[in-house]
Amino acid sequence: MLIDGSGKVQGNRPPLRVGAITLPAMRRSLPFIALLAAASIFVASCTAVEGEASAGVNQPADSPTTSAPTIETPTTTIPTTTTSSTTTPPSTTTSSSTTTTTVAPKGTVVVNGTGDVNLDPTFVRSFPSEGYAYAWSGLEGLFQADDLTIVNLECSASELGTKWDKAYNFRCDPAALPPAAAAGVDVANLANNHAMDYGMEAMLDARRNLLDAGIVPVGAGADAAEAYAPALFEIDGWTVAILGGGGVHPETGSWIAGDDRPGMTDGDSIPAMVAAIEAADELADIVIVTTHWGQQGDTSPRGEEMHRAEAFIDAGADGIFGHHSHRLNPLDWYKGRPIAWSLGNFVWQAYPAPARHTAVAQFVFEPDGDVGACLIPIFIERPGHPVLEEPHTSPCRPEPQPD
Repeated sequence: MLIDGSGKVQGNRPPLRVGAITLPAMRRSLPFIALLAAASIFVASCTAVEGEASAGVNQPADSPTTSAPTIETPTTTIPTTTTSSTTTPPSTTTSSSTTTTTVAPKGTVVVNGTGDVNLDPTFVRSFPSEGYAYAWSGLEGLFQADDLTIVNLECSASELGTKWDKAYNFRCDPAALPPAAAAGVDVANLANNHAMDYGMEAMLDARRNLLDAGIVPVGAGADAAEAYAPALFEIDGWTVAILGGGGVHPETGSWIAGDDRPGMTDGDSIPAMVAAIEAADELADIVIVTTHWGQQGDTSPRGEEMHRAEAFIDAGADGIFGHHSHRLNPLDWYKGRPIAWSLGNFVWQAYPAPARHTAVAQFVFEPDGDVGACLIPIFIERPGHPVLEEPHTSPCRPEPQPD
């Protein structure tokens, strides 16, 4: 399927074509962006893991055995991208006997990650009166000042589909997506227990709606190849890959993607996620995983999340944004790489009281290889309205961390 963007040149950046996706260059502050949403890697064999069906509920669920996807490099060639006027391209000097290429030095990369974002106006009841920009107006431009912002989108951003048989179903208004993009949101994780609340048709339509708004979806797709594919961004001399992991399944049926079925990644499968991370690490300097895991109400990670996080970082992940518990968890480190165990709620109802105190996790990657990370305190002041608890004027700086 061909998905067309506006096709307008932004500055010196032409529209980018990767595989079967055509999009305009999107990020206002990035030198250039390469999107790897559908065809950058292929999962040649990824057998779906079925979720456990609830007793007495009639949902399609066969239960094949999970195996790690085989990641292959596609035959599609990504064309050379014209850099913006703010980027100094590599210079080449040619003499009669030698050719010398000077590569521009890397800069600092700042990446922000959030917990759960819900843009359903029937759930967050301030939106009909305040508008969708209200979700981002209390952040003082935090996401516009960074290089990448990654959120976990806990709703189906589509008007299509029918309600899945489950306890809670959230439908985002597609009109809420452009204000999110304007506020600086770049990537939305769909590997969670609400992105397919209205079925696969709605999830695939939500992917298109996100792309049309200028937000890259990760963690779910038309098949396993698309679901496990990272989004790739070229930022100030770095290639950054973002992967979405879904370790929380719906109550009924299965949402796990297969070779020929739509769905999300299986974040519970260490072999499947490790294969995707290793493939992304071959393509990128920085690999970040945003993953839905843990138990609701937990304020610290359990052993199973710790085991997965270690496996992800051992495979090449350089940072992990976790979510699902609806409570803020600590920031931790493993082998010098940051793990935000759970970032709680973000754009959500202003209850219960403990969940109103949350955070944005900020990861900072320095040219010398040092990594900084911190939690930026956030308070959900009113429904759908997170605000900075204190001004945040400079990126988190690296400090010595235990291995």
